[in-house]
Amino acid sequence: MKNNYLEEILQIITTDLSKEEFVNKLENYHYNDIAEALIQTNKEIRLSVYKKMGVENTAKIFSFYENVEDYISELPDEYAADILEEMDSDDAVYVLNELEEEEKDKLIELLEEEAQEQIKMIDSYSEDLIGSYMSDNYIELPFTHSITQAMSMVIKKAGECDNIFTLYIVDEQGKYLGVVALKDLIVSRKEDDFSKLIMTSFPFFYDDEIMSECLEKIKDYGEVSLPVLNRNYELIGVVTSNDIIEVTEDEFEEDYAKFGGLTEEEEIDEPIVSSIKKRIPWLITLLLLGLVVSCVVGVFEGVIASLPVIVFFQSMILGMAGNAGTQSLAVTIRNIANEKENEKGKQFKGSKKEFKIGLINGILIGLISFVVVLVYLALTKKSIISETGFVLKDALMVSGIIGISMMCSICLSSIIGNIFPILLTKLKIDPAVASGPFITTIIDITSILIYYGLTYLFFMVIL
Repeated sequence: MKNNYLEEILQIITTDLSKEEFVNKLENYHYNDIAEALIQTNKEIRLSVYKKMGVENTAKIFSFYENVEDYISELPDEYAADILEEMDSDDAVYVLNELEEEEKDKLIELLEEEAQEQIKMIDSYSEDLIGSYMSDNYIELPFTHSITQAMSMVIKKAGECDNIFTLYIVDEQGKYLGVVALKDLIVSRKEDDFSKLIMTSFPFFYDDEIMSECLEKIKDYGEVSLPVLNRNYELIGVVTSNDIIEVTEDEFEEDYAKFGGLTEEEEIDEPIVSSIKKRIPWLITLLLLGLVVSCVVGVFEGVIASLPVIVFFQSMILGMAGNAGTQSLAVTIRNIANEKENEKGKQFKGSKKEFKIGLINGILIGLISFVVVLVYLALTKKSIISETGFVLKDALMVSGIIGISMMCSICLSSIIGNIFPILLTKLKIDPAVASGPFITTIIDITSILIYYGLTYLFFMVIL
């Protein structure tokens, strides 16, 4: 059944209620829904809601805002700093990085020293490292605790920490030892040895590891959070499942943009000039590549002049070759993204498979093309060589050239679609740059060379 949460929330926040009644009603709704509802109101209403909800609840609302910089700027600086202190450190860093540098520095100066240090530490990592996605939303316990002491500390910290299902254990120097599952702590008896609950082989990451390279490993474990250590083996943060979702979404948007021939993803409400700047570099690159295609065609002007009918079937061959190459490209990039399949043996196996698929598809489509073109030429009585009119032998020759060109182009396109992204990966380049428009242009060049080259060979040399 479809809910009307937004309508209900809007009715609550626009109704004159006491603070206690107001908070009690809104506590029944998710903070994401509250944020969505507040976006549809004005500044005065939003400030009123923040005042009634308190700093802690308001910080959670801000964690779900899109274009959060628009809403943080509505607040007085001191109150904005209070909100940032209540947010998880990684969320606070995200908000600050959306602001102008002057405003960002001003708000950081208003934060308490501990919050400043945590934010500056996370902000010091480049955005492609795991360290930039760390959160301080976790419970850390010393291994010397008893069961009773550990449970007491969990209860004390649970009110200010959402990530309580996994407890992180350290020694006296803050070195990471392992984790204890909250469930195991709850079912244990107070006389049990706390240290025996510690899982010492729990997976972890170093803060300077590349996030995109660790995504598959993180997803495989399926944990709510995983520890992040520095190279001194000290626990400095955790990566949560929410962080993984955000990174995966960012990776998808970035790759989608590259597949579309964009330098980066663009928003629907961003300025036209900004969108043009993102699109124009690739369009210019593709224009130059298109010029190369035209130059290649120009090399065969003599063939075209003698056999103008072959131009009629050019788009069919280029289109089919491009489709085959794009299919192979999509499968290969998907396999590269899956680290388990990104091994030398499996890459070779995948390339061998793509070659077989390309060859078989090429033969089948080539045979179909031969028959279809021959029937078309016979029905339309098209003249192959202008002086002679329709000649069956010439029609068979043209149909054969088209069939062989189709077979070779599809087979070669499948190989290019497979090999090209693998080579880019070896060169430490994102394989998504082998976008549809880019690889299609390369395939166009090779297909034209095959098509017109075979035509020249059979009609201009052999005959």
